[in-house]
Amino acid sequence: MRPLTDTRVLRPTESALALKLVSEMDLLRLKAIARLHARGMPPDVGWEDLLQEALTRVLTGARRIPKGVAPVAFVAGVMRSLRSEHWRRFGAARRRKDAPGEYRAYRTRELALRDAAPGPERSLMAGEQLTAIERLFANDPVALAILDALGEGLAAGQIRARLALTGTEYDSARKRIRRCLLREGLTCAPD
Repeated sequence: MRPLTDTRVLRPTESALALKLVSEMDLLRLKAIARLHARGMPPDVGWEDLLQEALTRVLTGARRIPKGVAPVAFVAGVMRSLRSEHWRRFGAARRRKDAPGEYRAYRTRELALRDAAPGPERSLMAGEQLTAIERLFANDPVALAILDALGEGLAAGQIRARLALTGTEYDSARKRIRRCLLREGLTCAPD
């Protein structure tokens, strides 16, 4: 005799598919978006966590999809919000001396992996990458100057003051840099 209750546990993604909130193609898009949002996050936050939490909030009614908004776009926005919320909490925990154990473990891991003196292979790779970047922006002296200042660790306001750029000029140059690096595949992968 079959049990009278259903003991299966459905994940939010399965529930969203069953309720026809998203199609399988939409779910694939959301997975790709979740992977992008999870880049650079601490190891305890995975892309699946972001996606499941976003869908859970939509399914429980904590976040309601407005009329006329595509579900994929809305859930992507919820994931972006979750990422920002996580980093706000993470930043507050780092500012406190008594950071929770999970953040302390992440900080310790982060510090333990960094090596102050790069090895010869790493130095060679960095030199090649810098040469490639200099070649890419040879015709854009403003972009080269911004990249140089970013390499020195200067903030946006300091760079604008040093190069006598307006906010719009600085933002435009940063967008040109980002587009060019993305087009050439020279983006940084999270460590």
